[in-house]
Order: sequence, then structure tokens, then C-alpha cells
Amino acid sequence: MSRLMPQPVISVALLVTWLLLNNGVSAALLVSGVVLAVGVPLFTQHFWPEYVRTVRLVPLVRLVGIVIHDIVIANLRMVVLILGPVSRLRPQFIVIPVSLNEPFAITLLASIISLTPGTVSANLSGDRRSLLVHDLNVEDPDTAVQRIKERYERPLMEIFE
Repeated sequence: MSRLMPQPVISVALLVTWLLLNNGVSAALLVSGVVLAVGVPLFTQHFWPEYVRTVRLVPLVRLVGIVIHDIVIANLRMVVLILGPVSRLRPQFIVIPVSLNEPFAITLLASIISLTPGTVSANLSGDRRSLLVHDLNVEDPDTAVQRIKERYERPLMEIFE
């Protein structure tokens, strides 16, 4: 079974997404969705050398709530900053020391940072120990680093490690 479906969670997500995008369920849509759900993970399995096998669901649900909340709040802050005077902006690059070991968790951390309006993950060091982040409004770099580590990295450690 694992050879046919190397990424079962992704396969299910692809099938559900396919059916939702087509706004219906029919035999043809179901068959084409299954073909995609099985075919895409099989075709891309070489790009996933280290697949995460264990995930703790309670911290994951908590992290999703935090990220959604932060995205909404960051959108509101960006509206205020962008519509206000340019002098209020304090853009800065900050370096975040990364304590995560799991490559997938590091990728998720960088993605969460980039999803939050006003911040972008710019570079991961070669040793995977620091992440360069551009923040559009930094009052205190140390506070910004601690906020990212507490709100995103610590829950990712609980989920994956």
C-alpha cells in the first residue's frame, strides 16, 4: 500500500481539493481525482526524501488557530501602516536562530512567516541554524525574534519533534 500511496495524506487532500474545485461528484470526476491523488504523489515522491510520519494533532490545531489569528491581525496592521505616513514604517532584516531539526518543520516555519503579511522569509543558512526574515515594521529586533520563536517555532517543535 505504501508503494501505491507514498503520501496518503497528500493523496486524500488532492482528491478532496479536486472534487471541491470541480464543485461536484460524478464517476468521471471521482476516477480522474483518484488518478491525480495517486499519480501526483508517486511522481513527486523523489522530492520528499524525509516524510514526516508522526504528527501531534492537538498542537497542530492550536498552531493553525494561532496562524489564522496572526494573519488576520497582520492584515489589519498592514492596512494601517500602508495607509499611514511612510515615516511610521521600520523595515528591517532580522536573523532568527532555528532550533528545529526536522527539515519539513523548518520549511513550515519559513512558510508561516511568509504567509503572515509584513514578513517574508528571505534565506535559510546552509547549516539550517538561522533564518533571515524581512519584517516591514520592527520596533525591537529581539522582541520580533522571540515572538516568532514562541508563537511558531515552539509549537512546531511540539508537533514534529
